[in-house]
Amino acid sequence: MALMPMKFDLAKRVKLAQTLWLLYWLSVMAGILIFSMGIFFKIELRKRSEMMDNNESHFVPNLLILVGLVACGINAFGGKVCHDSLDTIKFTKWKPMLKTYMSGCVVFCIALFVTALLCFLMQISLHFALAEGLKNGMKYYKDTDTPGRCFMKRTLDMTQIEFRCCGNNNYKDWFEIQWISNRYLDFSNDEVKARVQSNVEGKYLMESVPFSCCNPGSPRPCIQHHLTNNSAHYSYDHHTEDLNIWTRGCREALVSYYGGMMNSIGAFVLLFIIMQAVVTVGLQYLTTSLETLADPENPESESEGWLLEKSVKETLSDIMTKIKSLFKGNQVQEGDAAEAAPT
Repeated sequence: MALMPMKFDLAKRVKLAQTLWLLYWLSVMAGILIFSMGIFFKIELRKRSEMMDNNESHFVPNLLILVGLVACGINAFGGKVCHDSLDTIKFTKWKPMLKTYMSGCVVFCIALFVTALLCFLMQISLHFALAEGLKNGMKYYKDTDTPGRCFMKRTLDMTQIEFRCCGNNNYKDWFEIQWISNRYLDFSNDEVKARVQSNVEGKYLMESVPFSCCNPGSPRPCIQHHLTNNSAHYSYDHHTEDLNIWTRGCREALVSYYGGMMNSIGAFVLLFIIMQAVVTVGLQYLTTSLETLADPENPESESEGWLLEKSVKETLSDIMTKIKSLFKGNQVQEGDAAEAAPT
């Protein structure tokens, strides 16, 4: 017995075909949007690849680009089928392809779900990539004359300004590294020599941060040096007073930025799956209603459409039987090939 049967007359079939045609072309637009989001996401990752230790994964944006292109093709084909469905002669040429097409739509919905899931899960790997990349990037901040690292200072400064952040976890990360190159240090100065000699690794460490950590919205001129020394500044207490530098870490800021982007893309893909499922079900009703016309020569005659020709249990049983027979056929061919092989 057919699953969820429904009666159709000419008016209902025409209305269904027109609605599906519109939905299919809206789906094409959605596919273009997914493709565009994949391109944008890929560009955003590449812009800050240096801060991810060049370990950023482009699998998800590449998958979004591919899924967007496939969505355009599948839905354009579905729109064409709906357009030709009311012309018996034109529809006849599409009939042999429809079962394969419907199966492809189901597989595509599964691929969309996997894509959405990866969008949500990618935030975990991105968190670790940024943690390591930012840590290394801060070490290379001073290497403006080293090939391959000469733009790291600019990249980090622009990131801290754009995302209103400072350091990896917070501004104190800058206290633990030497971010001023030796070429800009006066080693004849007693204070510089004392700082370098007091450090086990011979590094020039300060309780200071780069200028890009400064908050331009603060009413007080930026205090970026001697941040924890209250006596170095007038009317200043770093424990109680709001610092006029960004206190949020860049890892948190970037994970929040990329995470928000991936959550939005993932949610859109999930909505697109619902839309794709709706048009696939609608097309199934349309094609089955056209195949079961009471009088094939009279397009105005009534017909019946259904979601599945048999019950869910029977349909699954048929699919499993076909899969088993396919595997058995392959095994027989392999056995014949082995017997035919010369000893």
